[in-house]
Amino acid sequence: MSALSKTDPTSYSNPTECLVEHIHLDLKINFDRHTLSGSAVLSIKKINPETDLILDTRDLTIFSIKNNESKEPLEYTLNEPDGCFGSKLTIQLPELEFFSMEVLIEYETKENCTALQWLPARLTKGKRHPYLYSQCQAIHCRSIIPLQDTPCVKCPFTAKVTAPSDLKVLMSALHEDINEVEGDPAWSEFNFRQKIPMPSCLMSIVCGDITYRDVGPRTRVWAEPELVEQAAWEFAETENMLQVAEELMGPYVWGQYDLVVLPPSFPFGGMENPCITFVTPTLIAGDRSLADVVAHEIAHSWTGNLVTNKNPNHFWLNEGNTMFFERKIDGVLRGGEKLRQFKSLTGWNELQTAVDSLGADNPYTRLVLDMKGVDPDDAFSSIPYEKGHALLFYLEQLLGGPEVFEPFLREYIKHFRFQSITTADWKEFLLEYFANEASKLFNIIC
Repeated sequence: MSALSKTDPTSYSNPTECLVEHIHLDLKINFDRHTLSGSAVLSIKKINPETDLILDTRDLTIFSIKNNESKEPLEYTLNEPDGCFGSKLTIQLPELEFFSMEVLIEYETKENCTALQWLPARLTKGKRHPYLYSQCQAIHCRSIIPLQDTPCVKCPFTAKVTAPSDLKVLMSALHEDINEVEGDPAWSEFNFRQKIPMPSCLMSIVCGDITYRDVGPRTRVWAEPELVEQAAWEFAETENMLQVAEELMGPYVWGQYDLVVLPPSFPFGGMENPCITFVTPTLIAGDRSLADVVAHEIAHSWTGNLVTNKNPNHFWLNEGNTMFFERKIDGVLRGGEKLRQFKSLTGWNELQTAVDSLGADNPYTRLVLDMKGVDPDDAFSSIPYEKGHALLFYLEQLLGGPEVFEPFLREYIKHFRFQSITTADWKEFLLEYFANEASKLFNIIC
């Protein structure tokens, strides 16, 4: 743990000295061996002329590391694994001052990769083909890609994924094209591009026998063929939710907004991967009563994906803001302010239950955590969601209501878009925006 980063207590990386600015992936899916194999090209900017590139990995087999331009080998060391944090990968770089270069890493994941779930055909709805999906939040992306696995690093990426031709591949990016592998029609190459900088925890991949139905001009629902019609009906309000979210938070910058309904083993209600939100099939109730989960994931397109917590200590910035906007979206579309207030009261009760369960003195009940040496999965609870929401709800009432607080939130997103921030950054912006209300805020957040 002494080797962990100064900027993120759950990462080894050193982005203040050497920063990854772009990633290109070239990977092949192997359902027989349960592996992804291929390469990652990291475009880096060296800030400190004497530093090396330090990356996060977990259970990856590294075959070679080279200068991508010259193809000359680069010396590297891979430390022994340290629990959930994986292994520190240190790559020696030329001692040149302030330069950029591309590092090519050829590698393969292992069958026990914590970010990937491999399902045999019998565990799918259609029972014809195997299925693959990922879950990288909070620090599992390092088991798929050697990278700076911290939300303080946001970068765009491109990818070429080779998969069986009878399956479809989706990623947290815009799909560009599909090409049959020359000389082998059993395999196809799926190409993706994500132009918006995003954190590694939002990297995603899904591969299976899936198809889609459009539910709006930029929204579609993916699922296995046996489920796609039900899913499309259940989530038909997605475009309406997206439009309300834009009215509250500003333009949607990610282009396409798709949902993919995963098999039941997916362990969450939803996951806000850019361009392709993952949802559980248990939301398909037949009456759209559980679709507010989609409103939550849509809100993450701004609070979490566009404005991101700098490290797990400040996770509430993602989830508290997102819960706040989820209930506003739901109120606009369904039951107005009374419904929002009712759901806020339900959330308050859930917060009290969580605090009682953990114990009031438990450090995980704090809004801002100390995550040094802590597996983020162990600290996960409803606390950052509901305690963060409660703070924002109280501030809204204190400072003059929605007509005053909603413009602040839009300006907050506009000011910090594409950035990763801390609670101190949020607090400073709040105090500057409401400088005339300093006396009201002093005893609360100062």
